[in-house]
Amino acid sequence: MPDATRLTLVRHGESNVMVKGVVGGVNTCDGLSALGRLQAAALRDRLARSGEIKADVLIASTLPRARETAEIIQPALGGIPIIDDPEFIEVDPGPHTDGMRWEDVVATYGEPGDNWDPFNFWMPGAESWVAFSARIGTALGRVLREHQGKSIVIACHGGVIDASLRWLLNMGLVLGFELHTRNTSLTELERIRPDRWRLHRYNDASHLERLPASTG
Repeated sequence: MPDATRLTLVRHGESNVMVKGVVGGVNTCDGLSALGRLQAAALRDRLARSGEIKADVLIASTLPRARETAEIIQPALGGIPIIDDPEFIEVDPGPHTDGMRWEDVVATYGEPGDNWDPFNFWMPGAESWVAFSARIGTALGRVLREHQGKSIVIACHGGVIDASLRWLLNMGLVLGFELHTRNTSLTELERIRPDRWRLHRYNDASHLERLPASTG
C-alpha cells in the first residue's frame, strides 16, 4: 500500500545569471530575471486555480533563483513556511569559475562533454557529479524520513531534478541520456512501496504557453 508520500520538484524560473551567460554559483546567483518572475507567477496562478498540489511541506534551495521561486508560489500552497535547505543547491561550480562567463569557461576548459568524468568535473574545483548525486540522495533520504506520508514540494534546479529521478527510480548514476527540465516545470512522484516510486509527471510546464521562450 502507498504510504501517501508525494514529492513535487519545481525547477526555478529563468535566472539573471542565465540571461547574462555567467556561471551562477553561491557567490554569483542574484535571483530571477523579469521573465523568471513571470514564469513563477504563472505557476502560482495555475496552482491557485487548480488546487492540484496540496502541499504539507515547502523546501527551497538556498540559491536566490530557487528561493525566490518558492516565495512566489508559496501563496498558492496555502502560505506554508519555506524551509531553506542548502543541500538542494545546484552543482557547485567552485570558486574558480563562479561568476565567469560561460563562453570563457568553454574557451578555457572545453565543452562539458569533451572530458566527461563523473568523478572529476571538467571545471577545476567544481563538485563532481558523483559527489553531487550523493549529496542529493542523502538530502532526499533525510527529507523523506522526516516528512513521511506528507506532500513535499521542493523548489530547486535542473541538476537536482535529474539526480533525484535517477536515485528514486533506480535509473543509474550515469545512464546515457539527458534531461532538459524547463523553468518552473513540475515533476511529481508518489511512493507506492518502501522501495518503489511512481513517476506521475515530468516537465509539466503548460502554464508557460502564453509566455515568451526562456533562455534556459
